[in-house]
Amino acid sequence: MQRRAFLRIVGAASLAPAGLDSPARATDASPAATVLYNDRSVVLDRVGRNPKQEADALWVRKRDLPRINDFELKPQGACRADLCIPIPKDMIRKDYFNLTAFAKKAGQPVVAEAGERVWSFGEMQALGSAFVNSRIAPDFAVPDRAGRPVHLSQFRGRKVLVVTWASW
Repeated sequence: MQRRAFLRIVGAASLAPAGLDSPARATDASPAATVLYNDRSVVLDRVGRNPKQEADALWVRKRDLPRINDFELKPQGACRADLCIPIPKDMIRKDYFNLTAFAKKAGQPVVAEAGERVWSFGEMQALGSAFVNSRIAPDFAVPDRAGRPVHLSQFRGRKVLVVTWASW
């Protein structure tokens, strides 16, 4: 099955009427959306209006962000574990967050089928296993002022700034 066909099927399923006995869908003024991220499919019952009329922009509620991609908005930006990505003010509007702009800022591929109300987000390079594994520096030793060896592993669990210099 091609990705586009899959997106249409998932989008149609998420927008199907909930039934006559469910007034929540009938009175909901905001359109629903389905977000595909990693192995999850998150159905959002409310998304924000697009102020700039960008065709593929998806404005999600801030409180829905952890459900979608495990990120949480904090004063320092969108954070997940020890990774924080600074967020410009134009990506936040009251209770809503521009998820597609965030994905583009983080270098995450986005496939949008706005007419079907389905957005699919690829893997973030910053969260990939190679990047995460490479964030831990290999152990090495350098002499201190007295000539005794100091190993980087002695500082595990603490933040360390390593400054190198060469005279050539």
